[in-house]
Amino acid sequence: MLEYIATLDRELLLLINGFNNQVFDIIMVFVSSKLGWAPLYLLLLYIIILDFRKKTWLVLVIVALVVLIADQTSVHLFKNVFQRLRPCYEEDLQGLLNLVKACGGKYGFVSSHAANSFAVASFIILLLRGKHRWIWPVMSIYAILIIYSRVYLGVHYPTDVFVGAILGIVIGVGCYYLFNFLNKRV
Repeated sequence: MLEYIATLDRELLLLINGFNNQVFDIIMVFVSSKLGWAPLYLLLLYIIILDFRKKTWLVLVIVALVVLIADQTSVHLFKNVFQRLRPCYEEDLQGLLNLVKACGGKYGFVSSHAANSFAVASFIILLLRGKHRWIWPVMSIYAILIIYSRVYLGVHYPTDVFVGAILGIVIGVGCYYLFNFLNKRV
């Protein structure tokens, strides 16, 4: 069963990475970058300030906590434990991948980009869904584009981003409940 999943993982990676061209290469590097999403982050900050006023500080502390937990968990409880090579470091895949940029760290399971983006997206969706119906599709597209870009760029297997997304959702939801708990007490 694990061998079948590994084969499917590799084939899906090569399929997604194989849909490359110069335009998509530029777009996917941009999508994968932190600064590429700055306009969305600024919009979210503006909405949070309008919606939470004096409690904006609490939302921002929880968002920082969401990213910190997702990032550190993905590295210390997964990457450093499982030590699964990124596809761009796999000898069997040399010459088969279209690598647009540097590979990054040696290990890829789980994707920190996936964990971080899905954690933030989950938290923001739960936080703002009542007043802003558009938040669910926008944040979902944000997180999905990020994980797709990581596979497209050849720096993660699909399972790296899939498990990272699940990890991120769990962290985002957990931090939303923490926010509700703290929000009632401050």
